[in-house]
Amino acid sequence: MNNEIAVIFEQIADLLEISGSDQFRINTYRRTARTIQNLTEEISELAQTGNLQTISGIGKSTAAKIQEYIETGEIALLSELKKTIPPGLPKLLSIQGLGPKTVAVIHKQLGVVDIDGLKQAIESGELQSLPRMGAKSVEKIAEGIKFVESSGLRTPRGIAFPIAEAIMEYLGNRKEVKNIQIAGSLRRGMETVHDVDILCTSTKPKEVVKAFVKYPDTSRILASGDTKGSITVASGFDHELQIDLRVVPQESLGAALQYFTGSKEHNVRLREMAIKKSLKLNEWGLFDGDRMIAGKTEAQIYEALNLPHIPPELREDQVEFNSKTKFNNLITEKDLLGDLHLHTTASDGVNTIEEMADAAARLGHKFLAITDHSGSSSIANGLSPERLAKHIRSVHKVNESMKNITVLAGCECDILPDGSLDYPDSLLADCDIVIASIHSAMSGKPTKGKLSPTDRTLAAIDNPHVNIIGHPTGRLLGQRPPMEIDIKRITIAAAASNTALEINSSWQRLDLKDLHIKQALKAGALLAINTDAHRTENLGRFAHGVSTARRALLTPASVINCMTPAKLKHWLTKR
Repeated sequence: MNNEIAVIFEQIADLLEISGSDQFRINTYRRTARTIQNLTEEISELAQTGNLQTISGIGKSTAAKIQEYIETGEIALLSELKKTIPPGLPKLLSIQGLGPKTVAVIHKQLGVVDIDGLKQAIESGELQSLPRMGAKSVEKIAEGIKFVESSGLRTPRGIAFPIAEAIMEYLGNRKEVKNIQIAGSLRRGMETVHDVDILCTSTKPKEVVKAFVKYPDTSRILASGDTKGSITVASGFDHELQIDLRVVPQESLGAALQYFTGSKEHNVRLREMAIKKSLKLNEWGLFDGDRMIAGKTEAQIYEALNLPHIPPELREDQVEFNSKTKFNNLITEKDLLGDLHLHTTASDGVNTIEEMADAAARLGHKFLAITDHSGSSSIANGLSPERLAKHIRSVHKVNESMKNITVLAGCECDILPDGSLDYPDSLLADCDIVIASIHSAMSGKPTKGKLSPTDRTLAAIDNPHVNIIGHPTGRLLGQRPPMEIDIKRITIAAAASNTALEINSSWQRLDLKDLHIKQALKAGALLAINTDAHRTENLGRFAHGVSTARRALLTPASVINCMTPAKLKHWLTKR
């Protein structure tokens, strides 16, 4: 519920800014949203015990609104604000390049109330006539509209997965529920999903479905039957996420799990194989006439069709039916020995070096790299050269005090628009590890003094002090499209220079994506799977990145996080 309420407070701040409220009030709601987002405790439990106002940044008024939402499912202030603002106006905030202030100006001066109106203002030239709204800004907004319209009503897996887990925990606490599992595109590791499929077994399916549709955070009940139920819950992405539950017999669990995991194309191929053997395959099992010959487990289904047990992430009818495809050594979370992209209080992180190192050690990490932002990332409190030099010494001091874990001193250095790096080579040479990333000027068109994202990345790869290219395409799922980069040139250059490309496991990024990982592997480039953690609670959250990597058939041999500390140090110095 923390994320859900944080989104609500961000929405209030956005609507207040659009309506012209004072900046202090707006900032109060934004700070509250960040505070709730960063909580390690469940906010509903804090409210129940009356401890909301013990949280720094939450006062009497905001505590009352949190309590109001927990008890009623809404906040009156948000409802009132929505009544005073055209319903299509907040949707403009999802367009890259449009903040609340700009949306307010466009609405007041041009009468724009929705995306269609904004498109008309662009076509008529009215938008460009506004102050500080040049041709480049208008072009960026037009591109943002296309992206929003093409992204559809899909939910990032990082939002959908915790919702699914919460529902599974809610149902799993009931004694009549057995073997509850996630299926569908979420299980296949898709970066965004249209809906969530959950399966379970029970001898009392009707009671399970009745409990399911009474899930506390349900927005709407779409269906409630004897063995199937369907609800929607708020996703925080301006649409509701559909959740489908199916209660199946224990003897058919494997067949149902295989069938409802999909993909459709994969299932069609399996059915064709069954037909060739004069068998019938459906969600109930694999049948020879009326006799079920497999279905209790997925492995039985695949074995009966003379196939290896194909991992869920690869069931897309692409490479899984090729006899040359090997599945037995795909990367798992257990293969990762450490994390090489972390932030602390030195820049925009929540925890200190010591706290991050201690938490990583408790997780069993063999190494971690502290890589705070460079000075150009001013919004992230980036380190000046002088601060970084001092920071490196602090990291090394912590490393000397640690046992059973190696703490590397590094940085996430901005790749500047002209292709140069934010720190001089002499300072980068003092780092144990350097991640180079693009955080600004992300449009693809080069101008005087500004290179394309591809050429900027290639320039960073060419620098002998750079070890990893961070989140190479710069995308944010559902919010910002990827930069226009020539991934083939970048992967070839990375392979030639022994520079690793990052798979950023943060659910907002999942960058590189699976297709790009395949291209990196084809070029012979190394990969790094990192969390980009800004707090101790996010350490070890490799799951989304590993699922993405498995979709590309990635093995530990190509991932630098799978190296032993000694081998990793050798690789870093060799570069």
